[in-house]
Amino acid sequence: MSVPLYQAKAEFFRMLGHPVRIRVLELLQDGPMPVRGLLAAIEVEPSSLSQQLAVLRRSGIVTSAREGSTVVYALAGGDVTDLMKAARRILTELLTGQNQLLAELREGEATTR
Repeated sequence: MSVPLYQAKAEFFRMLGHPVRIRVLELLQDGPMPVRGLLAAIEVEPSSLSQQLAVLRRSGIVTSAREGSTVVYALAGGDVTDLMKAARRILTELLTGQNQLLAELREGEATTR
């Protein structure tokens, strides 16, 4: 039995729903990184990073390759970068709207005094 597309999308977005996973994806936009580089940039416990990398790897959104004793992670495709850029644009628009509303509220507060 196949999963409806809306449910698959919801599961995909749930998979993205962790700050460490998002940060990993942001960092990997610049190219492949070894685990030690990710650890230095994210500053989480190695076991926590390992768990989050496993989720991303199982989902197929990142790949891993062993180079000697080092494991290097990379984005599986360019669409992830596009998704992260789209999220940034959406958040920017939302926050801009909130800032405009806040400015209007402050203006109204100043005129009622």
